[in-house]
Amino acid sequence: MIPHYRGSGEAVAGGKRSSRTEQQSVARLARPRHRPCKDMSWSFLRDILSGVNKYSTSIGRVWLSVVFIFRLLVYVVAAENVWKDEQKEFECNIRQPGCENVCFDYFYPISQVRLWALQLIMVSTPSLLVVLHVAYRESREKRHNKKLYDNPGSMDGGLWCTYVISLLFKTVFEFGFLILFYKLYGGFSVPRMVKCDMEPCPNLVDCYISKPTEKKIFLYFVVLTSGLCIILNISELMYLIFKYFSKCCLKKYAQRLTTSQCDCKIHHHINDQESTSHLQPTSNDSEQ
Repeated sequence: MIPHYRGSGEAVAGGKRSSRTEQQSVARLARPRHRPCKDMSWSFLRDILSGVNKYSTSIGRVWLSVVFIFRLLVYVVAAENVWKDEQKEFECNIRQPGCENVCFDYFYPISQVRLWALQLIMVSTPSLLVVLHVAYRESREKRHNKKLYDNPGSMDGGLWCTYVISLLFKTVFEFGFLILFYKLYGGFSVPRMVKCDMEPCPNLVDCYISKPTEKKIFLYFVVLTSGLCIILNISELMYLIFKYFSKCCLKKYAQRLTTSQCDCKIHHHINDQESTSHLQPTSNDSEQ
């Protein structure tokens, strides 16, 4: 009976081990699922911007490079780690329950790094209008089964208007988020210490922010890159308007030249007819 008991105990232990390893493998598979979703969201934004690159001007390509390298890449690689666990690292010189949470919510109603991410998404989204317009042109050609445009991605007509509207939206979003940063945090600097007297704090307490110098450098970097993108957007907008009006002026000048040449030809033809009509009676007189 004893060997049978040992064998059954080993079987139970083996069953427990196998179930435990199965749980660990399931947990291991379930753990990394959140990270790829995050990477996929930024890669989706990257794919949108790279699609716009085909239909952009040279200034627009510079803007895309600035967004990729100095904003998106810096955010993903460095900025997220700087603001990691910022609420846990926000400390006040009192242990009153709820005091630190209330003070943190008062001074940081929105996390700076999340507001930066929202700015990146909102600034990049208007470029999707250009891609959708080009896709509409291509689908229209497929539906009619004939060539309706010289090039679906050429910057003329409705696509020119869509591109200009996207530039206006991007510029407005850049200005809006800079103003929002300034209003929410009282400027673009990060103080080392803030004073809080919100309830349930019993009195005026001192609260200390983690990594203030590093966060300040990143905020200055955000402001500089936003300012550079605003300058590029305005420059591209002026370039497109100048190019459009110069094309219209050249077209009108060419029409005037053609009409003046036609008028000259008609005038010469009339003069020839008049000269022939004047010469005809003289010939009759000579015959008489």
